[in-house]
Amino acid sequence: MIEFHLEKRTGVAPYMQLVQQVRQALRLGLLQPGDQLPTVREVVSQIAINPNTVFKAYRELEHEGLVESRPGLGTFVLKSLARSSPAEQEALREDLIQWLRRAFAVGLDTESIAALFSNTLHLLQKEESTPTT
Repeated sequence: MIEFHLEKRTGVAPYMQLVQQVRQALRLGLLQPGDQLPTVREVVSQIAINPNTVFKAYRELEHEGLVESRPGLGTFVLKSLARSSPAEQEALREDLIQWLRRAFAVGLDTESIAALFSNTLHLLQKEESTPTT
């Protein structure tokens, strides 16, 4: 089951942080169709958040067709966003861990690593979307 957390300094609304965490768990295969999300009461007690914020997040996920609310039963995952198998993701994670260790070893801090990764991803996406002549 997913365990939510809130980052106060991100500038992202709390309900949207919950939505993003569910989407990430769906992409990583941590949540599968049929899995139940924590109840609103469980989330409220876990991270001290207003129940209406949790309701809003769950409504957004339902509107996107990712989850379904079943009265009296809870909120359940309808579909996955994973595009690769857990084994493939684990192999990539291991490669990424090695890359991150090298980045730290040469003196990059977390923000520099994030900037390098983000910039490189952007350049690759731009390159992939540019038609060759």
